Amino acid sequence: MPLTVADGGTAFRLVIGEYGSGKTFFLNLIRSIALEKKLVATTADLNPDRRLHATGGQARSLYAELSRNLSTRTKPYGGAIVGIVEKFIFSATTSAKTEGVDTDLVIHRQLARLSELVNGYDFAHVIECYWRGHCEGSDQLKTDSIRWLRGEFTTKTDARNSLGVRTIIDDASIYDQMKLLSLFVKLAGFSGLLICLDELVNLYKLSSSQARNANYEQLLRMLNDVLQGSSEGLGFLLAGTPEFLLDSRRGLYSYPALESRLAENMFARNGLVDLNHPVMRLQALTREEFFVLLQKIRHVFAFGEESKNAVPDEALAAFMNHCQKRIGEAYFRTPRTSITAFANLLSVLEQNPQVRWEDLLEKVEIEKDLGGLSDLKIEEDTLDHPPSQQDGDEFTSFKL
Repeated sequence: MPLTVADGGTAFRLVIGEYGSGKTFFLNLIRSIALEKKLVATTADLNPDRRLHATGGQARSLYAELSRNLSTRTKPYGGAIVGIVEKFIFSATTSAKTEGVDTDLVIHRQLARLSELVNGYDFAHVIECYWRGHCEGSDQLKTDSIRWLRGEFTTKTDARNSLGVRTIIDDASIYDQMKLLSLFVKLAGFSGLLICLDELVNLYKLSSSQARNANYEQLLRMLNDVLQGSSEGLGFLLAGTPEFLLDSRRGLYSYPALESRLAENMFARNGLVDLNHPVMRLQALTREEFFVLLQKIRHVFAFGEESKNAVPDEALAAFMNHCQKRIGEAYFRTPRTSITAFANLLSVLEQNPQVRWEDLLEKVEIEKDLGGLSDLKIEEDTLDHPPSQQDGDEFTSFKL
């Protein structure tokens, strides 16, 4: 996906997985790859105060969060919007010296491409205001320009008085601003823009069907622009749960236009995958992969020194058996709980070196069994007959 965007194309992917299956980790991984490919990347979590479409400022709040989190390879933790504007100006200054013309002329010529898009004229004017502030030594003018680009102006009057523009970034224009921003970062010398949005399940949770459909229309607009090639150098990576996608009453499948576009490939079955499809489902970890993951976590806790490993390999297999009995096969599909438990185990062993890992696991098992017996006693008193017990399957340890 980052390669497609870096080559000037567009991409739209829905990453679908259960809670704790690794969606956020996957988004961060793709984001890191995008930065290495000279893309500008940004990320934000949707919540009740951040949505793709709204009338009370929630959409503008989402755009403001995205603009604050803009990242580049040299500034990977956000706050890169000033650096992007400065890079554009430096590039224009270099081109002006090479051509022997004024920098103002080069900046105006390059920004003319933005005027073709919605709100592009005001966007270009704000960049020129930043350049003017740079030439005049006006920090206030530069600050006001960055505030406008971040969507921090709340009234058109303030924007007109400060920058001479008649529009601001509001709820109705955030997607148009994303497209303007993707074109601008390419003018600044980057390969494109990747936008990562997590927790899209919050759209599914909206109680108003009208609000849900309005947000789904925004997703449809994004998907259509990608499929029809209306954008350039712009990628969307969105994460949500299976219910958010498949629910025919509240999910994306409740919107017929999205259901037809996101329908699964009927030929991608029996282990076959289609990575070009808009929907990507996170596959469950195999037992071998989970074993390797535990080894990596142990390696991190030991600061990379094998001699300081808190537990041996047989402890990893014993811990997996413990998870198998307590959680079942779900701990492969949603490893968050198991990983947290393993990190807690290593943390206790690290701070209490006199304790053996075997004793900790055995103690947890005993407490679990006692809790189960207590539950059985209550149920026996209630139903007047003892329930049956089933033991979980175990698997033996192995070496990779």
